[in-house]
Amino acid sequence: MASSSKEMEVVVGCEHYTRGCQLRAPCCCKFYTCRLCHDNQENHKMDRFKVTQVQCMKCNRVQKAHQNCEGCGNVFGDYYCSVCHLYDKDKKQYHCDGCGICRIGPKEDFEHCTKCNLCLPLSLKGNHKCIENVSRQDCPICLEDMHTSRIGTRILPCGHLLHSTCYEAMLEQGFRCPLCMRSVLDMSRHWQLLDDEVARTPMPSEYENMTVEILCNDCSTRSTVPFHILGLKCKNCNSYNTTQEGRNPAEPGT
Repeated sequence: MASSSKEMEVVVGCEHYTRGCQLRAPCCCKFYTCRLCHDNQENHKMDRFKVTQVQCMKCNRVQKAHQNCEGCGNVFGDYYCSVCHLYDKDKKQYHCDGCGICRIGPKEDFEHCTKCNLCLPLSLKGNHKCIENVSRQDCPICLEDMHTSRIGTRILPCGHLLHSTCYEAMLEQGFRCPLCMRSVLDMSRHWQLLDDEVARTPMPSEYENMTVEILCNDCSTRSTVPFHILGLKCKNCNSYNTTQEGRNPAEPGT
């Protein structure tokens, strides 16, 4: 629903959306530019799907929710969804029946995964690990909703989902999924460097033949490996992203 909409230059909406009308909240009958503005001011949430009336920000006419003002013709949004009552400038949005809300497209670049229950780029079709209803969970880092968030999401190799901003922040602190502890990056080069460091750092003679039980966070393999203070290497996939099971043999009393 594209439009030149010169009227949209007169009113810009709010910090969240570019639009030319306010929504009448069905819960409290107050007018707010968007549901986010409402939720930030009130102690309850606005149900966007139950909105039936809007007020033109140019002529103040209250009317049934449409894309254009019935009075002055003001275009409320280059994009309008009659289900979500979303008004905004054109961002190649589309409504996904599977998600139940509007997504930023273009639509032809995405496909809804019924098991994950979210829209994924076509590049991930058949190339991601499905986790049932993964987007209906809160982000494990910021603990905020992901399904309806205006912040983009990032699907990890393990199948878990994070806000894209939280993913970038996580990489500044580490390389593992906060839920399953699997590596989110290709760490093979780093493991090779750690191999070299381990080879240059022999353990004291009393620990030379020590072994420990480990669980690999990357491939889930349990194995018995030589103990080394710098890292414990998985025999199956060569990862150092492992967890020692039991007491550290270098600890006093072992």
